[in-house]
Amino acid sequence: MSKNLASYIRNIPDFPKAGIDFKDLTTLLKDPTAFKAATEALYRTVKGKKIDKVVGIESRGFFFGALLADKLSAGFVPIRKPGKLPAKTIKAVYALEYGSDTLEIHEDAIQEGELVLLHDDLLATGGTAKAAIELIEQLKGRVVHVSFLVELKFLKGREKLDPYDVSSVIEFD
Repeated sequence: MSKNLASYIRNIPDFPKAGIDFKDLTTLLKDPTAFKAATEALYRTVKGKKIDKVVGIESRGFFFGALLADKLSAGFVPIRKPGKLPAKTIKAVYALEYGSDTLEIHEDAIQEGELVLLHDDLLATGGTAKAAIELIEQLKGRVVHVSFLVELKFLKGREKLDPYDVSSVIEFD
């Protein structure tokens, strides 16, 4: 690919609130060459791993999470905001860099012992991914890898995910 993948990501200052620089992935997603290159780069980080389920975090974790599930011949499980899943759920509350939020997963989404790849679009403080891991483990799934398209290294979110195997494709210092 001729351009660096990071160059396809638009920065939106002061979104969703003052002081936050939002990384907008829609500019990468709309370019078929960049989208394909990003998908392949993510897949290379997990290719060859035994994965039963890919769990994607709402909503931007769904874009690549579902594609990874297909490439890995695994099932796909969404983790969503409250009230979005129709069957019985369990939930986790977590801190964001700009507030707090809640995640839910269907209580029958993961079976005991299943090997899970957790995917989200962006690693910031690590709170969202840590809450998702807690949900997966509450269902007795085993997180074998955590993948992100983008990592904001200066927020040190990877530290919160220790000792899990974590990868990211695009890093911002």
